[in-house]
Amino acid sequence: MSLADALNTLPPGPIMVDVAGTTLTSREIARLRQPAVGGVILFARNFTDRAQLVVLTAAIHAARSEPLLIAVDHEGGRVQRFRTDGFTAVPPMAGLGRVWDGDPLLAMQQATAAGYVLAAELRACGVDFSFTPVLDLDYGVSKVVGTRAFHRDPRVVAMLARAVLQGLALAGMGACGKHFPGHGYARADSHVAFPVDPRSLDTILADDAAPYTWLGDLILPAVMPAHVIYPEVDERPAGFSPIWVREILRGRLGYDGMVFSDDLTMAAASVAGDILARVEAALDAGCDMALVCNHPDWADDLLSRFTRPLQPDSVARLRRLMPHTQALSWDALQSDPYYQHARHLQSQIVSL
Repeated sequence: MSLADALNTLPPGPIMVDVAGTTLTSREIARLRQPAVGGVILFARNFTDRAQLVVLTAAIHAARSEPLLIAVDHEGGRVQRFRTDGFTAVPPMAGLGRVWDGDPLLAMQQATAAGYVLAAELRACGVDFSFTPVLDLDYGVSKVVGTRAFHRDPRVVAMLARAVLQGLALAGMGACGKHFPGHGYARADSHVAFPVDPRSLDTILADDAAPYTWLGDLILPAVMPAHVIYPEVDERPAGFSPIWVREILRGRLGYDGMVFSDDLTMAAASVAGDILARVEAALDAGCDMALVCNHPDWADDLLSRFTRPLQPDSVARLRRLMPHTQALSWDALQSDPYYQHARHLQSQIVSL
């Protein structure tokens, strides 16, 4: 067995990377075969049409003997990476909150339909997983959250998220609640600044973090901590904080699902140092997998120095996120009565 073949048989690692374009280069294939890599996240730049996306996802899956998890940020509203060539424009989740205020049962039905449509279309093109739903509360102050949030009331957020999760699961897809313990109260955008939430732990747990408690790992298979600092709890952002991830999320809330870091190239992650220090800080805090996006040079630098394997518990959590059912092809999906009904229901979500 060659060295390349031997490396290709290793279990997944704790790093999720991205790719630059619509096809894989030889350098990217070599990167995906690095032992530390465990997943790939796609962006709008990786999509021109469905046929191209199917070829790309097949190539990514073929790069390793145990296929890498292919993920995308596909929430609906303004965060939806694929929007043309037949992909349904899913309304923002705040629209479901508006429906809830008038008819909760209809909102639940529409939420399940939206989750199913979103996941079924992605899976038909070879995408395994979406970083959705947003569980942040809508305080009306965070521009980065905005209409991505279902509602201000954590009970409504939990119920609508649960319905979306049901729809995702019906299509064979997992889910990731974000951004623990809550990004809605902090005004700054963590992509470009350093958000701070000055409230007490008890206040945050009783309100913003409540959906995570109610859903738990049996319903919500993955969580992403926020790049937000909560100085009354820890001076470090939640994703770098053992207090938030190990003591509170894992310990106090008893959460045993997958924990992904948010993108470690974002401005709010710079407090931890260079990319190696950021990844090590996230994993030391209790994250299972660290995201390194939009900086292939950083990813290569990291992979040249990083040697930590994905721990056995983390490997098991990651494998649970991989689809375990056969996806419908795109053509079969279009003629499927359940899909057609779901598309009709989600199209009636309040537009914002």
